[in-house]
Amino acid sequence: MQTLQHTIESAWNDRSLLADTAVAAAVYEVLELLDKGQARVAEPDGEGGWKVNEWIKKAVVMYFPLQQMQVIEVGPFEFHDKIPLKRNYAALGVRVVPPAVARYGSFIERGVILMPGYVNIGAWVGSGTMVDTWATVGSCAQIGRNVHLSGGVGIGGVLEPPQAAPTIIEDDCFIGSRCIVVEGARIEREAVLGANVVITQSTRIIDVSGAEPVTYRGRVPAASVVIPGSYTKKFPAGEYQVPCALIIGKRQESTDKKVSLNEALREYNVAV
Repeated sequence: MQTLQHTIESAWNDRSLLADTAVAAAVYEVLELLDKGQARVAEPDGEGGWKVNEWIKKAVVMYFPLQQMQVIEVGPFEFHDKIPLKRNYAALGVRVVPPAVARYGSFIERGVILMPGYVNIGAWVGSGTMVDTWATVGSCAQIGRNVHLSGGVGIGGVLEPPQAAPTIIEDDCFIGSRCIVVEGARIEREAVLGANVVITQSTRIIDVSGAEPVTYRGRVPAASVVIPGSYTKKFPAGEYQVPCALIIGKRQESTDKKVSLNEALREYNVAV
């Protein structure tokens, strides 16, 4: 890995090195490691945080200029792109419902269910997770185990700059229909997001479950139950409501991690 990293870092600083077949082979090797789950763009650091492997993101970026456009035919469908599609799902132990698509360079762990949606290059999707209908997992996004990405969820990709953390959904989270999580935001383990919650790096995530509000940005604390909200902001033209996310409580210990979003929200008397 150290040799690979040195080669990738050198090519990142001098792109002319990509013309060297040995350097190109190093880029391809990194993508193969990503595809097999033997390397990750980001990984838990063992202390409750995440470590970003910048050099692997650099390899992903440099993979694109090395690839040539090609026609990809899948039954009656035709695609024209630089990146191949993942294959051999039966051997991988992954259920894929047509026309779900995952790009080469993404890792889909055994036991994942892909409904008709999309998983981009560099992403990591853990066992027991369902990527539901028309949900999208962006480039380099990290999706934990036993996660449910409900219909139409948008998990944003973060490819550049290399040092930027990808969007992260940790284990046992439930992401409600049409939620958007982008810009490298982190949803910590066991959190529940109600339908239509939007989380960006600048979104105010306000915990209103206590006597005084507590505001977070860029992350939803573990086991939080979150719904869409708004707050009043002054502008030159007057006062207007600006979207935010409201933490209304914590997921109860008695709540099964596989429980439906409806049941999780009913615990707090939220209409669904």
